[in-house]
Amino acid sequence: MISKLPNTGTTIFTVMSALANEYKAVNLGQGFPDFPMNNELTALVTKAMNEGYNQYVPMAGLLSLREGIVVNAENLYGIRLNPDTEITITPGATYAIYTALTTILHPGDEVIVFEPAYDSYIPNIELNGAKAVPIALRETDFSIDWEKVKAALTSRTRAILINSPHNPTGSVLSEEDIRQLHDLVQERDIYIVSDEVYEHLVYDGEQHRSMLRYPALFERSFVCFSFGKTYSCTGWKLGYCMAPAALTSEFRKVHQFNAFTCNSPMQIALSTFIRQPEHYLELGSSMQQRRDYFLELMKGSRFNFMPSHGSYFICANYDDISKEPDDEFVQTLTREAGVALIPLSAFYQQKKVSHTVRFCISKKMETLALAAERLSKL
Repeated sequence: MISKLPNTGTTIFTVMSALANEYKAVNLGQGFPDFPMNNELTALVTKAMNEGYNQYVPMAGLLSLREGIVVNAENLYGIRLNPDTEITITPGATYAIYTALTTILHPGDEVIVFEPAYDSYIPNIELNGAKAVPIALRETDFSIDWEKVKAALTSRTRAILINSPHNPTGSVLSEEDIRQLHDLVQERDIYIVSDEVYEHLVYDGEQHRSMLRYPALFERSFVCFSFGKTYSCTGWKLGYCMAPAALTSEFRKVHQFNAFTCNSPMQIALSTFIRQPEHYLELGSSMQQRRDYFLELMKGSRFNFMPSHGSYFICANYDDISKEPDDEFVQTLTREAGVALIPLSAFYQQKKVSHTVRFCISKKMETLALAAERLSKL
């Protein structure tokens, strides 16, 4: 058999979670909460199942859920979308991103990706016979060097993949980034695939600059979101894609022959719960409290933390602790200190020598306290 992904093995997230389990380590690696989700939402799922909502909903997703998304998008971003033609419910945001890329890519196309990058992006591109063109973010603040982007453009550039708030670094797009992106795509046939799963997890008074805010950008965008990140239920694998009608029509051609539709009782539950905006409007401040609490506990450690203005994550340099490469350091740390992290080098296509690691802060306060106690001893 000839592999379609010859350079891809088991993901670092699987490896580190297994190692964390083996050594009973505190898992600050994989990005999922360890605190319970909202009881009202789980009760709504049970209610939906008991009332018989266990069969297929429409291919595009439950209409009342899509209508709730329309209301939220208008309140948050000032855009009024058509729930029939511009929103598709998907089994997770990663699926939505893959489907968007599959919709637009042909063999030989190129996609600009910013590194460090969420690990599914490049395999998604390659599975479609296209080529990823990685551009490194600035190491000081993980911002975009737009001159490098312009230099990387070719006649084969089909799309640019945006992620803000950013995984793994927690950086967020600025208004200048939006201006540069607008100027770059305006005269070119380039699509935008925008990963916005951490839309509500923005800190320090920063603003989430969604592609939905900017009509000239949205008209060429597939914007992907996650219920799992918003409602702390990552295992549900439910998300959605918002795109103009013509793009959504093509997106659904791929979707209908893959998943076709998604979990029905959870869509029923979410269609009610989504109409309570306080649950997602409070999310950013709640996660910022966790970040600030963890950083305060880590003041006495020898890790040097980098700014993070959003997402589940924050990165730190460990030069004052070890000179091991980061992929070796995280394994040593798991075995000897009892804390599992993710090496930043895992987010690059080509192996990169790094002394930087990613921490997941979407954990209970006691989990963060235990991790900080162990890490501060290094």
